[in-house]
Amino acid sequence: MKRKMEETKKIPVTVLTGFLGSGKTTLLNSILNDQTHGMKFAVIENEFGEVGVDEKIIPESVDEEVIEVMNGCICCTVRGDLVEALKRLHTRMDKFDGVIIETTGLADPAPVVQTFFVDEEIPTMYSLDSVITVVDAKVILDRLAEEKPEGVENESVEQVCFADKILLNKTDLADETKLKKIEGEVRKLNPTAPILRCLHSKVSPKELLNIRAFDLKRVLDFDPEFLDPDQEHEHDSTVSSVSCRIKGNVNQHMLSRWIGRLIQEDGANLYRYKGILAIKGVEEKFIFQGVGMLFDGNISDMKWGVPEAERENIFVFIGKNLDHQWLKDCFQACIVTDNLRFKVGDKVQANIGEYTNGTIKKVWDDGNAYRIELDDADKTNVYAPIDVDTYVKAR
Repeated sequence: MKRKMEETKKIPVTVLTGFLGSGKTTLLNSILNDQTHGMKFAVIENEFGEVGVDEKIIPESVDEEVIEVMNGCICCTVRGDLVEALKRLHTRMDKFDGVIIETTGLADPAPVVQTFFVDEEIPTMYSLDSVITVVDAKVILDRLAEEKPEGVENESVEQVCFADKILLNKTDLADETKLKKIEGEVRKLNPTAPILRCLHSKVSPKELLNIRAFDLKRVLDFDPEFLDPDQEHEHDSTVSSVSCRIKGNVNQHMLSRWIGRLIQEDGANLYRYKGILAIKGVEEKFIFQGVGMLFDGNISDMKWGVPEAERENIFVFIGKNLDHQWLKDCFQACIVTDNLRFKVGDKVQANIGEYTNGTIKKVWDDGNAYRIELDDADKTNVYAPIDVDTYVKAR
């Protein structure tokens, strides 16, 4: 009886994992805003990169939550920070009933889960309730099949293997045949975890909270060295993140056109991109996000709460073989300015697959920086969405 009472004093922890863009943050917000479970949560939010976006959204929707934010990969470089965050939160345990950890989409859950068993103090404070993995019906088969360099783990595979429950999200983006194929492939990796189909990460909290689903024996069966704290962990070096903070007001049309062209040309290498923008003349935050070639952006219900001059745009791109400086330059070019490099009548070269001579016919045309008339027989008109050499340069 005494042991049972001691167990109940431990704070339950739910780990949310899943590849970039699968719907983890949507799920987290859904749990935090749900009124049926009657619980208050401390949240540990982890993002892969120097600039975080998600924590700018969560605290405004759930004011009373305790939020800890860590930037970097929670399964390696900031793992020690996870331990320290958990210990700090425990001193405020009277403020919450449970902890939710949302890992970056590039995290292998193993070192995160391991924390609750190999650290001396953490197991006396917390009990790991479950690992919930969200998978994206649109892209999960490609992610599971992706070949990695020798010695590098496939994070999506690890996330499925460690799951105590799997949410098959975005089911509207796949037909029944594909959904059954996904379920079959997932069960090959993890035959015991229940799979719940969902849209927009909508799942009843009773399916996710206080379910006591984590089973150490199951983990040791497929990973006998799980409790070895010296296990090596290596990421794909071609995958990186680029992030930026810029004060100013964004030209929404320019941004949309630039991202539209970006995902058409390089969507396969864009794992995840998201941001919060200040649009000139709009008091609400514009929030955009995307996975590969799927882009979504809308003006939210969240007001800035600071003067226009103090509003800060934030963006993060995560993907393979990213040109960091080019992405930052392009984003900077979407900031509203009257100082374009060229004026109407200037002779330029437009990039239409190759640089072709043309003349500036109009500036700020339908949200594009320039409309250019090519020096061809048809006097073809093309657009340069933003004012950078990638799209238009001087002759």
